[in-house]
Amino acid sequence: MVHGTSLSAVDLNLLVVLRALLTERHVTRAAQRVGLSQSATSHALSRLRELYGDPLLVRRGRALALTPRAERLLPTLERGLSDLKAAIDGEPAFEPATARRSFTLGMADYLQAVLMGPLLCAMERAAPHVDLNVVSAPDLEEQISAGNMDLGLQVSGRRVGTLQSQALFDDDFVCLVRHGHPLIAKKLTMQSYLAARHVVVAPSGTSGSLVDTELSARGLERRVALRVSNFLVAPIVVAETDFLSTMPQRLGVKLAERYGLRALPPPIELPRFGFAMIWHPRVDLEPAQRWLRGVVLGVSRELFGAPSKPRTKKRGSVSAR
Repeated sequence: MVHGTSLSAVDLNLLVVLRALLTERHVTRAAQRVGLSQSATSHALSRLRELYGDPLLVRRGRALALTPRAERLLPTLERGLSDLKAAIDGEPAFEPATARRSFTLGMADYLQAVLMGPLLCAMERAAPHVDLNVVSAPDLEEQISAGNMDLGLQVSGRRVGTLQSQALFDDDFVCLVRHGHPLIAKKLTMQSYLAARHVVVAPSGTSGSLVDTELSARGLERRVALRVSNFLVAPIVVAETDFLSTMPQRLGVKLAERYGLRALPPPIELPRFGFAMIWHPRVDLEPAQRWLRGVVLGVSRELFGAPSKPRTKKRGSVSAR
């Protein structure tokens, strides 16, 4: 192409004709390929020769041959037109059954414990060659905004700025104690609850929680004698000591069964809380990302149903739901 020629000054349809001419090396066949008349194709060749300052196709016996300039041009032209077509066509469809790629998900250990098994089973059935990288990060929103994570799962209601979000499920609280706890007989009373030493899961290491806020509103305070950063540590502490742990019910019931603990309703009404997935708007319409969010949402709804409106927890028996 003539040096300094602006792309806006070029009829891009000429490049389609040029590819046909250089590929077919025959004006009539090139004309049939692009759906033009032979005279229109010959006219286009004249314009292309003027544009490039090169004959492009030269007579060699009874056939046409590419000039050295045309030989160098053809591979670049093929790539350029293919890329342009892909840009116009948009994202290709995502085929989970044959896809080979990985996704990075960010979520706390609580969510990993209740969702990971069913999620992996669902992905194995639908996308056996897709891998997951699951991490726990305190700066989830920043990691997603930076493009380091495909999807994040966290407590609902947190400010996520410009990120997109979708509610997943909600949960209640349950209290875990060991069998034979000296302060707790048949049920957990407010007196025994406040007298016990508490282990609190605080991933960020900071003090305060929804439970403490509710207690404070009633002029009450519990003794938080231990803070840990991992939900899976708390039941081990409870099983081996007289500590008490108040944690999300869905995980707490599972851990109570595994460690032989008692799962009891809290002696105070506590509001439900929910979880949501968050992602960056730049991947909102990408087929693979939409598929991933659909799988996470489907597994969540199959396990726990749709999230309900916030309500106050009622005293009563504890179930897996």
